[in-house]
Amino acid sequence: MARRGRVELRRIEDRTSRQVRFSKRRAGLFKKAFELAVLCDAEVSLLVFSPAGRLYEYASSSIEGTYDRYQAFAGAGKDVNEPGASNNNDGDPSNIQSRLEEITSWSLQNNADNSDANELEKLEKLLTDALKNTKSKKMLAQQNSDAGTSASGGNSRRT
Repeated sequence: MARRGRVELRRIEDRTSRQVRFSKRRAGLFKKAFELAVLCDAEVSLLVFSPAGRLYEYASSSIEGTYDRYQAFAGAGKDVNEPGASNNNDGDPSNIQSRLEEITSWSLQNNADNSDANELEKLEKLLTDALKNTKSKKMLAQQNSDAGTSASGGNSRRT
């Protein structure tokens, strides 16, 4: 059996061939994402935008949930491959409290009308991080309450 050797990666010039190749490659990529999710019990989300701007997506669970989880890692400056990365301490009430105190002290010390762009950028980062942490804690609380109601046999659903 002959080996293919190295294939030079470059843009396919023929528009029809490029579209066919895109469709086949996209299907293969989605198949691999599905296999990874099933075989390894991994949480996988995949977004692909076609050259025409169409969105194709795959998620083994909620794409929003996966994105929020990613944002929690990215916002905390954690490496998602780091061994202890899932043991995030952002849920610690004292950590959240200290962030709120930091925001409060900043707002008391600085008048937003008289602040320069760097100071406002720092405040924006503090607020964004606090919001990300709050959203992730809210999602965890919802998941825990959903798990608790389903484990106890309750059929109540939120609207």
